[in-house]
Amino acid sequence: MADFLDKLCARDELAARLRVLARPVVFTNGVFDILHRGHVSYLAAARALGASLVVGLNSDASARGLGKGPDRPLNAQAALDGVLAALESVSLVTLFDEPTPIALMRLVRPDCYVKGGDYDIETLEETHLVRSFGGQARSIAFVDGYSTSALVARIRGATNAGGGAPV
Repeated sequence: MADFLDKLCARDELAARLRVLARPVVFTNGVFDILHRGHVSYLAAARALGASLVVGLNSDASARGLGKGPDRPLNAQAALDGVLAALESVSLVTLFDEPTPIALMRLVRPDCYVKGGDYDIETLEETHLVRSFGGQARSIAFVDGYSTSALVARIRGATNAGGGAPV
């Protein structure tokens, strides 16, 4: 088994795994359906804010509940978690089934919560939670030109325009 797969963490192992992570711990979450340069840049910037980066990955069921479309995620959690874990910037990857990572964040208790600049950090429940236990919330500038939804639309348009089978 590849070493990076050791970064995958079930929720029941989280407490023990968090105890050995270097502090400060940064937490972020998302679907990361088709990992692209915007995601990788974002994760590297998030890691730069602390000594460890914990990524909460929406489970397939959770991702389907976000209204991104009936066929999303395109990449299942079993494929995505390993791809995220292989990134140098990522210290730990754990799944969550809920619509938001609030319950997971109560377990992680990060020093810093990070979201992309396409979110208003001040309106997120996650921001209020992390601040309630002395942490901070930061927004990282959105990297223009990279969007999973736009990429999916472009692929579907190119495939359908060419008469091929849908992607």
